[in-house]
Amino acid sequence: MRMSTTIFLTDETISPVRLARELEQRGFAGLYVPEHTHIPVERTTGYPAGGELPREYGRTLDPFVALAQAAAVTSTLALGTGITLVAQHDPIDLAKQIASLDHVSGGRFTLGVGFGWNKEEAADHGVEWSTRRELALDRMRLMRALWAPEPTPYKGEFGSVRPSSAFPKPAGGAPRILVGGAAGPKLFAHITQYADGWLPIGGRGLTETMPRLRAAWEAAGRDPKTLQVVPYAVRPSAGKLAHYAELGVEEVVLQLPPGDEPEVLRALDEYAQYL
Repeated sequence: MRMSTTIFLTDETISPVRLARELEQRGFAGLYVPEHTHIPVERTTGYPAGGELPREYGRTLDPFVALAQAAAVTSTLALGTGITLVAQHDPIDLAKQIASLDHVSGGRFTLGVGFGWNKEEAADHGVEWSTRRELALDRMRLMRALWAPEPTPYKGEFGSVRPSSAFPKPAGGAPRILVGGAAGPKLFAHITQYADGWLPIGGRGLTETMPRLRAAWEAAGRDPKTLQVVPYAVRPSAGKLAHYAELGVEEVVLQLPPGDEPEVLRALDEYAQYL
């Protein structure tokens, strides 16, 4: 089982370059980073975990800039977003960013797709909260049209693109795509339509939810051998990782603290026992 990591990289944490080098040298499989463009100070949306919103949420580095730095100083480390708020992006620009990062990294990029929790952040991007999932689906379809091998038009409910020359192309026609979110029919429908698998945050309840996802996957005509479930932001223990292995999980993403270099390196030392 591969051990990857995730961290809120900010202007106050270890740098992307230093962390990426340490991860590759120590034998970790990958680095995933989250995204928040901004956090409105006045909001009615509560922090999903309860209590005050942690400081790092309003200080995150742009994930594509951070991962490009990580790509430049590594050769085998997988790179991903956990997650990209697709509805908050212009899909033509985002398709170019994704394809470019995948190209310069030699096909190492994974696109984590998410729908967000912060209504005020989304509203500032012009996103109607009730239709954000449908908007994300539409934008994923538009991006796939731009990644197609031949100029391909797309006209959807929220956007369109003419047949276009759009290079570079992601390796294999599209990056690996994993969708984050809580288990449910709507989420599983998204996964089966355009993704390679699921990023369940925390990894709880997989004994019950993975069979439901597999059933939806097979009902959609997808090859059951290709489904990937990647528990995300996990606080590891030997028992928890053994349970994931029994379920057929092949990659786990471990949560790192949003700390300075000494704090993060201590966490990597602790996690080395699971490699």
